[in-house]
Amino acid sequence: MLGESRIKQLLETALALSTADETEAAVTATDESLTRFANNAIHQNVAESDAAIEVRAVFGKRVGTAVTNDFSADSLRRIVDMACEIARHQPENPGFPGLPEPSPVARVESFDEAAASASPEQRAAAVSGICRAASGARAVAAGAYSTSITESAIANSRGLFAYHPATSVDLTLVVARREGSGYAHGTSWRLDRVDTERLGQEALRKALASSIHDPMPLDPGEYPVILEPYAVADIIENLASAGMGALAVQEGRSWMNGRMGKQILSPLISIWDDGLDTDGEPQPFDCEGVPKRRVDIVRDGAPIAPVYDTHTAAREPGRASTGHAQPIDEDWDGPAPANLHMAPGESSVEAMIAATERGVYVTRFWYVNAISERNCMLTGMTRDGTFLIEGGEIAGPVRNARFTQAMVPALKHVAALSREARPIGGYYGSHRLPAMKLDGFRFTG
Repeated sequence: MLGESRIKQLLETALALSTADETEAAVTATDESLTRFANNAIHQNVAESDAAIEVRAVFGKRVGTAVTNDFSADSLRRIVDMACEIARHQPENPGFPGLPEPSPVARVESFDEAAASASPEQRAAAVSGICRAASGARAVAAGAYSTSITESAIANSRGLFAYHPATSVDLTLVVARREGSGYAHGTSWRLDRVDTERLGQEALRKALASSIHDPMPLDPGEYPVILEPYAVADIIENLASAGMGALAVQEGRSWMNGRMGKQILSPLISIWDDGLDTDGEPQPFDCEGVPKRRVDIVRDGAPIAPVYDTHTAAREPGRASTGHAQPIDEDWDGPAPANLHMAPGESSVEAMIAATERGVYVTRFWYVNAISERNCMLTGMTRDGTFLIEGGEIAGPVRNARFTQAMVPALKHVAALSREARPIGGYYGSHRLPAMKLDGFRFTG
């Protein structure tokens, strides 16, 4: 680790070198170790350390950025000069609101010494247990187990400074046996919250259940479905990308447009974003250094509000950033939630199965793509544990099936949510989600 004092000194040096009207400097430093396994054996053990400083220079409404991972004095001077030169040649951005003023940032505990000091031997021992259990069942396990430390810090010429150290632990694995497979995933900032043995057994049970006989075909049609949190994560992240950010709402392309305050989803559904919740993987400020706020996005089935950054907040008089800025690059699509939570329910997965006369149990989705944003229409495939439910019991495995489903109408008919919510790592961040039963879900082939 570089440490807060050294990082602050680097940032202050970069700011002092700048000739811009306003300047921002940010450091991200990461130490990551990864143990990868396949065919019941570890085949790769790697460690990587890197750190980068990004400088954003502002002249009026002209903004330029430059980045380097060389922290020498000459490199810092060069990168600051480069950001300034780029800014001078940029067209004006009339919507640029200026760099944010400093605001108090909460100190949130998300650094675990056990995770930070985890050794290759510790990861190997955990992976070995997974592989031995799979081998004993005549199955094969593959996946990756990683531990990491990240330091995030940002400062600007208005006096803003924020620093946050965090650890992360992640295990993702698939166990395969004959024609069947099972999936499991766990993530946390604490080492003891990722139970590698339990996750290995979870994937193994799915693989064994998926291989009791050849998977049956699933006729196209609409079925009640029980979705594990892994599958729910795909739905929630696509709802996020299709309109939980203020830019999509302001441009009229969000599924929330024209529906604010109206109960368009099941009253069982409440979704919020909270970067300070230690049950997830906290990050107390965004990439502009603005403190994160809890935002109720959906309450009792009704969309309430999107998340904001300084750019989108400036478009609405009296609006303030909620601390959800994303790096502005060629993929920038405005602010986005990265710590989503869905309120759990009062059921269990077992009770959901028992209450289903005929339906489909889905472990996770794969290759999910959005067709339209208005109702969050998605298409994709099931994978690694798809089962037919008959008479309130798991009847056996079915072939992976393609689905095409508009999620907003589907989420109006939520039959149950599980009492347990699990942390799930996604493309946009880490989320905490329950299992879900939907009354209708369309499989197309």
